[in-house]
Amino acid sequence: MVLYEYPFQEGIRTMLRLEQLFDRIGQLLPRDAAVDHHFAMVTLFEIMDVASRADLKSDLLKELERHKQQLLAYRGNAQVAQQALDEVVTRIERAHEALNLLPGKAGQSLTTNEWLMSIRSRISIPGGTCEFDLPAYYAWQQRAPAARRADLTQWVATMMPLAQALHVLLQLLRDSGMRHKVVASAGQFQQGLAAGKTYQLMRVHIDPELGLVPEISGHRLMVSIRLMRPELDGRLRPAAEDASFDLTLCA
Repeated sequence: MVLYEYPFQEGIRTMLRLEQLFDRIGQLLPRDAAVDHHFAMVTLFEIMDVASRADLKSDLLKELERHKQQLLAYRGNAQVAQQALDEVVTRIERAHEALNLLPGKAGQSLTTNEWLMSIRSRISIPGGTCEFDLPAYYAWQQRAPAARRADLTQWVATMMPLAQALHVLLQLLRDSGMRHKVVASAGQFQQGLAAGKTYQLMRVHIDPELGLVPEISGHRLMVSIRLMRPELDGRLRPAAEDASFDLTLCA
C-alpha cells in the first residue's frame, strides 16, 4: 500500500517536512560516495532552514507537555495497561528534556562554523560548489568516507533532540486514528467531520496496483479526495471508476 499523508494545520505540515528531511539524511549518511555526502550536506542546511521558525521549539515543547498531561489522566484506569502508559510517558519526558536543553533554535550552534556557512551560502546556486569556488569543500569531499561521515554525524547530532521530539509527537498523532476502508464512487470521495473535534492529519493508503493518485483537500468540516490516473506524459486525469482505499483521521 502507498501511503499519502495530508496535514490540516501548518504546524503538522512543518513537522512532516522535517521528518522527511531527517529520514533522507539518515539514508545518505551510511553511504560512502562523496556525492551522497554532498546531498547529506544539502539536507542538513534544508533542516536548518525549516527549523529556523522562531516558535517551532516552543510549539513542540508545548505539544509534548500537552500529550503528557492527557496521558497522565489515565493513571490508575483499570482499562489502560499501566506499563505501556508509563513507557509512552517516559518517551515524552525524555524528548521534552532533550529538546528543552537544546540551546536556541535547532542547528543554531552550526551557524558559528564559518566553513559550513560558506558552503551554505553557495550550495543553493546551481553548480556553486565547484572546486574553483569552494576548494576547501572540494578537499573535504576527497577525504575518506569514514572521515566525512564522522563530520556529518557530529553536525547532525546537534539537531537530534528535534528529530526525537518530532518522532514522538508524530507517532502519538498517527496512533490516535482508526484505519478503515472507504469507497470513492466514480473516483470521488467526501466525508463530513464531526463538529467540535479538530483533526490534524489524514492518512490515505492506496493499493499501488490500482495505479491511482489521490488529490486531497480538507478543512475543519469536510475532507475531499479525488482519485486521478497518470497519463503517459505525466499529466493526471480524473478516474471514473469506483475504487476502495484505507482512510485514517488523526486528531
